[in-house]
Amino acid sequence: MTVRLCPALLISAPASGQGKTTVTAALAAFHRSQGRRVRVFKTGPDFIDPTILEVASGNPVYQLDLWMCGEADCRAMLYRAAGEADLILIEGVMGLFDGNPSSADLARQFGVPVLAVIDAGAMAQTFAAMACGLSQLDTTVPFYGVVANRVGSARHAQMLTEKLPDSLKFCGALPRSAEISLPERHLGLLQAAELPDINQRIRHAAELWGERCDTGLPPAVEFAAPVSFPSTSGGGGRGEGGVTSLALQLAGVKIAVARDAAFSFLYRANLDVLEDLGAQLYFFSPLDDSALPVADSLYFPGGYPELHLSKLAANTAMLDAIRAHHAVQKPILAECGGMLYALQTLTDVQGQRGDLLGLLDGDAVMQPRLSALALQSAALPQGTLRGHTFHYSKIETALIPVARGVCPNGGETREAVYQQQRLTASYIHFYFPSDPIAVASLFLP
Repeated sequence: MTVRLCPALLISAPASGQGKTTVTAALAAFHRSQGRRVRVFKTGPDFIDPTILEVASGNPVYQLDLWMCGEADCRAMLYRAAGEADLILIEGVMGLFDGNPSSADLARQFGVPVLAVIDAGAMAQTFAAMACGLSQLDTTVPFYGVVANRVGSARHAQMLTEKLPDSLKFCGALPRSAEISLPERHLGLLQAAELPDINQRIRHAAELWGERCDTGLPPAVEFAAPVSFPSTSGGGGRGEGGVTSLALQLAGVKIAVARDAAFSFLYRANLDVLEDLGAQLYFFSPLDDSALPVADSLYFPGGYPELHLSKLAANTAMLDAIRAHHAVQKPILAECGGMLYALQTLTDVQGQRGDLLGLLDGDAVMQPRLSALALQSAALPQGTLRGHTFHYSKIETALIPVARGVCPNGGETREAVYQQQRLTASYIHFYFPSDPIAVASLFLP
């Protein structure tokens, strides 16, 4: 069996909000500053953290999730990364053992040791109990050590280690500092493009890591080659020996992809799949452009249309261009925020209402609390696609869905998928590598 060796860590925590992204970015940027090639992955369906981790590592960041991507796809991405990197970092999702599959499952599956991040801002010696619990709950999960975050002083850091056993490696402490903290909003952290000082924040975090934390490389992990490479997968691994190319079912098809501050929730792997299928991609801004690129099909990913409602509604030239595209029955895929844009109206939490595309008969209203969060698998007429849903809005519509999502963990969330002429719309953010042939059918003119 062919294997590649590469130092690697999975950065996890006891819960969300502990500072996993800050620590992962600090690690990536520190080792990059030492001249090392760093590849970072993000566990779970997250569009926001990867934008920050890409700035820190200088490389694209892909999802690594045992359910959404599948074990074979994850294995292929790690094997490819091990062939080009000096260090692999994987940021976990939620707490170490949260979810099914969890970050712990991923670490165990591929033998990647865990670095646990614990927010120590409101604790002292109890830090050791948290660290021991994470390291010992399941001893089949490889464990590297623990790092304290949001520490108040050198004395505070010393107190954290007083009851820590010698067998558990303390990898250092990052201070409580507004200069390295990452601002948040209702869907999580702000994206890198929204933070004009993101490079400065990451650089400062890397400097603090170099001064106060473990600066050595973790042990090398053996990453085995997959039995066969998936025909298309994330990780930028095109050209790897043994890759089986997909039939170019979208050869020559021009797809215009909405990408701006209102529509920014894009998996890099989705764009890879479209290009692997032969499509030509063009990007445009529903906020700022007055016309569509010449295109056979349109793709509206999720994002924050509610934060740019008045500008979207006022861009009547763009609205008319998209309506004209739909009227001649050209394909459109609209996910989550993209679906809100396709509705008749959207009302934000302040009560401001905007008239939008009207391609779907329905209205949406933003809610003060989370409406849905779940993995989803949807059996469409074109094929079965996996993905996830995460939104703060609710839709009122009389439309009958062609399919409903199913949560693999037995959850009650069953998101609707609507199809009107060649428009497919849903709250589900689809992960295209889960069924590239179905994706081709959605975009094929």
